[in-house]
Amino acid sequence: MSGGEGGSASALVGARAAEVADAIDAAFDRLLALPDDPRRRLYDAMRHAAIGGGKRLRPLLVQAASDLFNISRESALRVGLAVECIHVYSLIHDDLPAMDDDDLRRGKPTVHKAFDEASAILAGDCLHDLAFEVLADEDTHPDPFVRIELVRALALASGPAGMAGGQMMDLEAEKARFDLATVTRLQNLKTGALIAFCVDAAAIMARLPQEARTSLHGYARDIGLAFQIADDLLDVEGDAALAGKALGKDAAAGKETFVSLLGVERARDRAHLLVAQAKAHLHGHGREADLLRAIADYIVERDR
Repeated sequence: MSGGEGGSASALVGARAAEVADAIDAAFDRLLALPDDPRRRLYDAMRHAAIGGGKRLRPLLVQAASDLFNISRESALRVGLAVECIHVYSLIHDDLPAMDDDDLRRGKPTVHKAFDEASAILAGDCLHDLAFEVLADEDTHPDPFVRIELVRALALASGPAGMAGGQMMDLEAEKARFDLATVTRLQNLKTGALIAFCVDAAAIMARLPQEARTSLHGYARDIGLAFQIADDLLDVEGDAALAGKALGKDAAAGKETFVSLLGVERARDRAHLLVAQAKAHLHGHGREADLLRAIADYIVERDR
């Protein structure tokens, strides 16, 4: 998609993102109906974190990749819901005093501030569990072999070889100086692994063989890094009110980022190069890949 189509790309992402966000909120509202027993506070905490706010980029990516293979909107929504459960659990735990110790998330008090630390830990744990409950349900996909592959892929993307491993590296970054290769590895795990799952999930549901997924893996890798570079830029140049969270914390903690290592302009150039590469990976697809192309552009143009 050319630069002249930036407006239409933004409109396409905005329209589909709003649709997906509404569907995800409605699904969380159903799944997290408040019980009339002592668990109510736990469900309240889960709802506080899961419903409302956030870009819902990951469920949107599942929908966009599913467009390539005519996967049903319902299956794509359920997979997107599962990955959003993992994402929200990670945010709850990231915000805890033992991790990033944040007070604000998505424009609201973080869960441990709105409730308490024990409730926040349990809310995160339960959202993690809910992700795999959703994927394992036959409503997600009729083929049990597809469902188990989805479960395995999300577990790998979430664990020590994926997001959680990246989070550990991020904690260690406060104690050591990381070079560009190490920061790239960190972000490929912490941010990129879940993004890669979102794209790969569509290929899994379409029963695409591994050798046919190379271009999708390239797209996911490039937008994952572009997304993190854009986040690093927003952490330096962004508006905390728009972001709905505190900014500048990486610099205050002495962590190396793409911006600290490359500088603002080189980091921005790197992000735009990655977006161009990501879209080039989709050259074998036609209009059905328009949303994926638009998401790639949106990632570096967003203000939050």
